Amino acid sequence: MSVWDDLVGQEKVCEQLEAAARDADALVTAAAADTPPPEASKMTHAWLFTGPPGAGRTQAARAFAAALQCVSPDRALGGAPGCGFCDGCHTALIGTHADVTTVAAVGTQILADDMRDTVRKSFTSPANGRWQVILVEDAERLNEKSANAVLKAVEEPAPRTVWLLCAPSLEDVLPTIRSRCRHLNLRTPPVEAVADMLMRRDGIEPEIAAAAARATQGHVDRARRLATDEGARARRAAVLKLPLRLDDIGGCLRAAQELVDAATDDSKQLAEEIDAKETEEMKAALGAAQGGRMPRGTAGVIKELEDKQKRRRTRTQRDSLDQALTDLTGFYRDVLALQLGSRVALANTDAEDALERLARGSTPEATLRRIEAIAACRDALDRNVAPLLAVEAMTMALRAG
Repeated sequence: MSVWDDLVGQEKVCEQLEAAARDADALVTAAAADTPPPEASKMTHAWLFTGPPGAGRTQAARAFAAALQCVSPDRALGGAPGCGFCDGCHTALIGTHADVTTVAAVGTQILADDMRDTVRKSFTSPANGRWQVILVEDAERLNEKSANAVLKAVEEPAPRTVWLLCAPSLEDVLPTIRSRCRHLNLRTPPVEAVADMLMRRDGIEPEIAAAAARATQGHVDRARRLATDEGARARRAAVLKLPLRLDDIGGCLRAAQELVDAATDDSKQLAEEIDAKETEEMKAALGAAQGGRMPRGTAGVIKELEDKQKRRRTRTQRDSLDQALTDLTGFYRDVLALQLGSRVALANTDAEDALERLARGSTPEATLRRIEAIAACRDALDRNVAPLLAVEAMTMALRAG
């Protein structure tokens, strides 16, 4: 199993990355043997991975990082870097490699403080790997200060440092940064390819795999979660019932409150698992005895951790709401397809009765207005409007049509 196996429907990108990994391996080998490097190389110091949600931007970047750190002996026999089994590949893929640093937004932005140590590390030589790899999962969330810090590091990187930036589109990254990166654009994987992956890699039953892939329209991570988590399927089913509960103002307000409460509960559940572990590890690192008082001078460190955890809970709630809004958009897209007599395959076949009922009871123009109302809600959440107010405005607009 190579590191590229999880990149569903991205054959062209895999070919480019594999070729670059071969050249990167040749560069390191030449440097170790003190021989001239290859004249032409497909390897470069900065890469920008773009593509729609679920296409596998981060997975592609992490697979490339693993291939760069591959130490399989098969390379000397002509094998491609990225075996997936050696220590370099394994630790890079699971996120424990000493020379692969991952940066992700804790809240709605990646702050300069979050990037300071990472930028400093990017100017050092690899500790025990072949390359120093910096993977920024949410490059679109870099604020002005953190983006400028990344720009300086990308302009003049250390010889064995590679930056891997992931963002939805080129426009989400500063022009000065993207102009210094090699761009790879990933496409939405075909539904059939995602279903096949779920059956092969996760042992999912064919019917469940096909339904999950179809419902998420090729979003690999969400399809896997929907296929393996019964709770996720129950939450999605509740969201798809929302359009039928908007008969009056009271129903709109109740539906909005339930949607926000469900997102809050999701974020709390995730936070309780992660925050407790983080806090205990921090206290142990600061020298606090089990159940005892914290040493003097550590209150600021604990407060900083609590602020970070609060930002992460806020983002998790917004992400959960955004997922529900994506499901609603897909629902009304199916309604519109029925109204227009389109031959496009329905994504929500498990709610076909509700789709046909709404298609008969409204017009395509009203359905388009409802889709626009969902998009407006997402924009409001991006502008930090209170979630309940944004969702209430949306449900009222869905009722009005």
